[in-house]
Amino acid sequence: MIEVDIQHRLGDFALDASFSTPVGVTALFGRSGSGKTSIINAIAGLLRPDRGRVSVNGAVFFDTDKGIWLPPHKRRVGYVFQDARLFPHLSVHQNLRYGGQHDEARIICLLGLQGLLERQPNRLSGGERQRVALGRALMCDPQLLLLDEPLAALDGPRKAEILPYLEALRDTAEIPIIYVSHAIAEVARLGTSLAVIRNGRVARVGPLEEVMADPASLALLGRADAGAVLTAVVQRHDSDDALTEVACAGGTVLLQGKIGQVGARLRLRVPAQDIILSTQAPAGLSALNALPVEILGITEGDGPALAVSLKAGDERLLAQISTRSARAMNLSVGSQVYAIFKVTAATPDFGQGES
Repeated sequence: MIEVDIQHRLGDFALDASFSTPVGVTALFGRSGSGKTSIINAIAGLLRPDRGRVSVNGAVFFDTDKGIWLPPHKRRVGYVFQDARLFPHLSVHQNLRYGGQHDEARIICLLGLQGLLERQPNRLSGGERQRVALGRALMCDPQLLLLDEPLAALDGPRKAEILPYLEALRDTAEIPIIYVSHAIAEVARLGTSLAVIRNGRVARVGPLEEVMADPASLALLGRADAGAVLTAVVQRHDSDDALTEVACAGGTVLLQGKIGQVGARLRLRVPAQDIILSTQAPAGLSALNALPVEILGITEGDGPALAVSLKAGDERLLAQISTRSARAMNLSVGSQVYAIFKVTAATPDFGQGES
């Protein structure tokens, strides 16, 4: 359990953040300058807040009321920065061992570093450098891992290279991880909990699926990023039409292309703005996905739009429709409708991996 309650002033910027999350990957999501990095710097001890308290699994790092302040080197925190910050004069193996040798063989295998140990950092790709930085942080035997925009400096192919390793870490690590990002695709793919940071404050925190499907996320995340995250299992591939059939709690969903292996678990993010609602079973549409859903709530969204919370099996979807559409369709809480979206709405970029 991570517990943070801090207040600090940085010039004109006021940081007033309070949240607690369980073991897993807690994603801190927000725009640049919202205070995400300041929060994890306070957790690491690189920033000393004016007031507050920070504890991890019962170990108190900072408490102004009790006069507790642990310096960074006594907190057992692993920190991976946006730039890998490897020592250029040391080999990969020497960089890994700089912080310690805890569980060395397993970590090297987990991050796929076996063939890189004798290389110098200048002979590594950006993704490889970040994997080495991650391994170095883990080999110091941390009780908490902080990842500050670790993919921000990487291009698309390099991000695709390192994401499976981050997923493997999420699924095997027994320590809490805080992952800072302003990219909703990374958050939806890796997070188990989500804290939305706005102007130095925690605007919303909770299990990732709940926060993403919350109608309030339209205002917090923005129209382009708001949307529910579903868990799915690959059922089969249709090579003739280049489609993948997956099973979700609410029914069958088709995705474009060959995604994963049969039996693999996926995370799918379906943007709220890509969902169409219908009171009747659809026919004659190019959109191939239609899930029967129940309306759980209708709330005001951005401008004239409404946010519609939907129940699909035991999972949640979120749709955004106009006030006129809701009135014309006579929608209300409890209405049974269909949530319709294209095969391209839930793309493989959003979430291959175990949940």
